[in-house]
Amino acid sequence: MFQRLTLIGAGLIGSSIARVARERRDLAAEVVVTDRSAAVLDRVAALGFADRIEPDTARAAVGADCVMLCAPVGTYAAIAAAVAPHLAPCAIVTDVGSTKVSVIRDVGPLLPPDVHFVPAHPLAGTEYSGPDAGFSTLFEGRWCLLTPPDGTSPAATERVAEFWRRAGSMVELMEAVHHDRVVAVVSHLPHLIAFTICSTADDLATEGESAAASRSEVLKFAASGFRDFTRIASSDPVMWRDVFLNNREALLEMLARFTEDTQAMARAVRWGDAAYIEDRIGRGRQIRRGLIEAKQA
Repeated sequence: MFQRLTLIGAGLIGSSIARVARERRDLAAEVVVTDRSAAVLDRVAALGFADRIEPDTARAAVGADCVMLCAPVGTYAAIAAAVAPHLAPCAIVTDVGSTKVSVIRDVGPLLPPDVHFVPAHPLAGTEYSGPDAGFSTLFEGRWCLLTPPDGTSPAATERVAEFWRRAGSMVELMEAVHHDRVVAVVSHLPHLIAFTICSTADDLATEGESAAASRSEVLKFAASGFRDFTRIASSDPVMWRDVFLNNREALLEMLARFTEDTQAMARAVRWGDAAYIEDRIGRGRQIRRGLIEAKQA
């Protein structure tokens, strides 16, 4: 697919892409990895999943026919400004960020006109981060959404789509604004809720001897529901800070709708509306069954 693939960022997603590209040489003849952290690059060298490690972001982009941004989305503008003068004509710039309107806003205007820009978002991940967290099968059976801006080369878009197909993903094209609203409810809002409920539990646990639950009790008696929240809440804080801030409009819209639904459920509990409660629980079970049937659970 590419002679030289440059990955800017070697966290969970970047290191997983590097691993699958090294295993499948039809993806990239050479994998170049750069990261702003020297400690991360030392770990990449120890793990051995890059053909070349380049500490300088600008130099890493030289000669690459595909540059993939795998860093937190809040860093994209600075990265684009650094690599833009060094991009080869007809090179493809793509990314893995969880927001797309902000990426198009921050990256697109900085790129030369002869460079193709194909934003992408693989819907895959775990709660772990860093170069040790990656694995080559991360993307198998998962969706990757492409949001090419108007005027993007169809051939470049198809090259990026085929890259993700060969990495194991299912691919769909989507308009950027619609993408951000979809992921706000299926990804960003659940993370916001998980971070918040864990903070709530921690606040209760630090209010003194009269607290509803001590920290030791929270850890000792955590039921499966709370454990699931803590798994999500252990995700990378810098990455999710940037996601929340760069998709704030869609996230706040979905949070407002969720708040209204939560208040409706609270009223049902207060007034003993068993039918309403059972209906909402049943709808949740239906969604779970649908995820299992779609092999996305």
